[in-house]
Amino acid sequence: MKIGFDAKRAFQNNTGLGNYSRSLIDSLATGYPEHDYYLFAPKETGMYNWKRFPDMHLITPQARVHKWLKSVWRSRMVVPVLQREGIDIYHGLSHEIPFGIHDSGIRSVVTMHDLIFERYPSQYNPIDVMTYRRKARYACKYADVVVAISEQTKQDLITYYNTPAAKIQVVYQSCDPAFARLHTPEAIEAFKAKYGLPAGYFLYVGSVIERKNLLGIVKAMRILGDRNRLPLAVLGNGGGYRNRVLEVLKQYGMEQEVIWLNDRARLDNSELPQLYQGAKALVYPSLFEGFGIPILEALWSGTPVITSSGSCFGETAGDAALYVDPLEPASIAEAMERILNDDALAADLRSKGFKHAQLFTADKCAAAMMNVYNSISKK
Repeated sequence: MKIGFDAKRAFQNNTGLGNYSRSLIDSLATGYPEHDYYLFAPKETGMYNWKRFPDMHLITPQARVHKWLKSVWRSRMVVPVLQREGIDIYHGLSHEIPFGIHDSGIRSVVTMHDLIFERYPSQYNPIDVMTYRRKARYACKYADVVVAISEQTKQDLITYYNTPAAKIQVVYQSCDPAFARLHTPEAIEAFKAKYGLPAGYFLYVGSVIERKNLLGIVKAMRILGDRNRLPLAVLGNGGGYRNRVLEVLKQYGMEQEVIWLNDRARLDNSELPQLYQGAKALVYPSLFEGFGIPILEALWSGTPVITSSGSCFGETAGDAALYVDPLEPASIAEAMERILNDDALAADLRSKGFKHAQLFTADKCAAAMMNVYNSISKK
């Protein structure tokens, strides 16, 4: 088969959607080299090394008008290019497929990560919500298969868009296998020294936005008090909500208790496993997610996880996490204190976490996705 991908985020996004794209494409090309893989991207960057695979091809806009209108090329003008290249299946890796593809004769798959913009529209620009909704509704209506990354997302697709359940396949995602490689204590200490991290710290990974609830962690830290808390290392960027967090930290006299890693230096992706492995626990009390990839990265890293009850978190973390009420800082504080004071509990969570992570290997993700492709391939 000739399988095409919307590869914009593989080349331009160094976080969640980009990591999903790169990991899936890599695992498919590695595990199923009998197929040809075509990456359709507005531009090539150094973020993804596609040339490692002899059966992979990169297609970028060539005509002058297409170079000027890259976003239009990706969302509409790319369909004739897909036909010209003889693509059998096109996979939109993040919520959308090109408009008009349903009349092209090309089979299509779309991955839907979440419908958070439908659940929390007030946290988005109204124009963005309308744009996301239009693309997502088209994709869910006309794609041959809608891939949901969790049962939670599947239920949201049914609830918000009336997508037929039979059309939705849940295919869990994986993360970079590098997280499963444990580093020596010496390497972790060297990493901490490089970035000015203390011997012990809790970790927050994710955008600094209201839904992800960093403020809830700060309030929990205040409850713990000076003697019982560790600093919090934050890996993520934010705007207005980060300013709110900074104001509260100043109010509490806790400005030195939060380490904003992105203000110090840019971590290389290869260093992220050391960041996780050096932490006492990942604290992830988000109000809602489609999957929660930092949880999986922590499980692979042997790092205990504190996360929220509800949403998709039980799917992602299984029995390998402490679950809290994200709206109750005291609940978060209690879990943080348990990790600090109960070494046996922390060790048990590490063991269970690594075992649970085996459900989300790159090989399993690729095999499940290939089953999706085979189910719609032309006989």
